[in-house]
Amino acid sequence: MRVLTVNAGSHSLELAVVDPDVAGKLVLAPAGADEPDPVLATGGTDDPPASEASRDALREFLAGLDGIDGIDAVAHRLVHGGDPDDGGLTGPTLLDDDVRQELSAVADLAPLHVPPALDALDAVREALPDVPQVVCVDTAFHRDLPEEARTYPLPASWRAQGVRRFGFHGLSYAWTLERAAALLARDAGSLQVVLAHLGGGSSVCAVKDGVSVDTSMGFTPLEGVPMGSRSGSIDPGALVWLLRHGVDLDELEDGLQHASGLTALSDGLSADTRELVAAAQAGNEVADLALRVFSHRVAKEIAAQATNLDRLDALVLTGEIGWDQPEVREAVCARLGQLDIAAEPMPNLTADGSLSCGGTPVLAVRTREQCRLALEAAGVLA
Repeated sequence: MRVLTVNAGSHSLELAVVDPDVAGKLVLAPAGADEPDPVLATGGTDDPPASEASRDALREFLAGLDGIDGIDAVAHRLVHGGDPDDGGLTGPTLLDDDVRQELSAVADLAPLHVPPALDALDAVREALPDVPQVVCVDTAFHRDLPEEARTYPLPASWRAQGVRRFGFHGLSYAWTLERAAALLARDAGSLQVVLAHLGGGSSVCAVKDGVSVDTSMGFTPLEGVPMGSRSGSIDPGALVWLLRHGVDLDELEDGLQHASGLTALSDGLSADTRELVAAAQAGNEVADLALRVFSHRVAKEIAAQATNLDRLDALVLTGEIGWDQPEVREAVCARLGQLDIAAEPMPNLTADGSLSCGGTPVLAVRTREQCRLALEAAGVLA
């Protein structure tokens, strides 16, 4: 079986052809085992994936697949699937016109991600009309959040409109949890772990007995720790103050989504932690501050998420920063001694595995959302 995976971010479109049978073997591979590669081809674009960009990138990618067997299915990543208590998607779902219409209704809940993903989805449906397509949503991983974790302390009338915590990065977390279980030689359903997806978008999640019980992102992917260009959580009173002192609504939204986070903290130098680490090591004070704020907030969130657990079996780091940014990993873990996490060098790995020598295990898992997409699509079509 060959599954085309379509992952549209806010400023990129990632395409891959994945063999789910090999992906299934990889997700269960124990520590030290050879890692098979289920990804047969990759492509896409770093341009904002508006409708025409999506179609051009897709046509180019499909034209280069002469050496690959025919595509049997398509799996689309969608950040938001709607409210699971009000008919939203709670798992991978075969795409039809009704599902497509439902997804349009939640586009404004993740305005950086859902609209370009729907553009890409429409482009693929147009190019491959006879191939079954499956929608896989990030929010599904958090569908069973306890009431106390998903409920905001807001007026009942606001909550009645659907304002609640949803949680995101679910496909990454689902893959990472299964890989962590294999690395620890444990069943995923017995694990109590904190997962941290650190990258251009970042979040932290507590998993108890295999189920998400709390997470840092909330009603939208804007809440939580600082990110590349997103603010993360700040005092809502500051937003009210800004609105009353000359900042209009559009300017506020743009600033929070596009001009905050590491971009703002580094005075526009970079949102890439690798560039910020190099600048800080060369004596750039704003780069150093940006990294210190990020590490402080991530460590604080990890410690907070651990309070949802009876014990901490492991801290698992993923995402571009979690997987291959040792300086940031070390700065975060140096603040977590109270969780019995050792402050020690954490060099990059060539395969998923342990970063720690003692205390609470710290694992690094490469993000393979495309593999999780392929597995979910294959499961639906089976």
